[in-house]
Amino acid sequence: MPSQPDDPSYTVPGLSTQDSGRIIELLQMRLHALNDLHLTLKHVHWNVVGPHFIAVHEMIDPQVDKVRDMTDDIAERISTLGGEPDGTPGALVAARSWNDYSIGRAEAIEHLGALDLVYTNVIADHREAMRETEEADPVTQDILIEQLRGLELFQWFVRAHLESSGGKLSTRGATTETGAADQAAEQARLTPLPAPAAP
Repeated sequence: MPSQPDDPSYTVPGLSTQDSGRIIELLQMRLHALNDLHLTLKHVHWNVVGPHFIAVHEMIDPQVDKVRDMTDDIAERISTLGGEPDGTPGALVAARSWNDYSIGRAEAIEHLGALDLVYTNVIADHREAMRETEEADPVTQDILIEQLRGLELFQWFVRAHLESSGGKLSTRGATTETGAADQAAEQARLTPLPAPAAP
């Protein structure tokens, strides 16, 4: 993986190269997370099965496209700040603190349970980066805020399948993707589907 300099040799006017170096570091990790997310979403799109296949299959692809757009915005901001965005798979794997998505071919509700946890982690880290850029670089913070709006909307789409009429998530308390998938599947088994309408 190419090494990033501690501080860029130049940056945008009004921002120190030291502050830019820290922001570039934060953004590079967000770039890795978003690259990983769009690959994970595509993996789900390919591997979802079961009675709700088509609904989830078609719900996921627009999320893939939007998350890819987010990676472009982050990479361009890194370059604008004088950094060098690294989008190679090797750099992602070397830098990440998380494991590969752990669910293969599975029912829609299982993937949605696992995706809820994936989105929770991505959003939490995005929020932390947003907080860290508040004073030093409101422009970067604005990019992160806009992306959070989209990521939180996508998680809501996922959670709508996991929420009871009483407002409880079937994945609450889960700490692993497989655990969240199992909890979502178990809740779905306990909640009978409504009978089809008579012709």
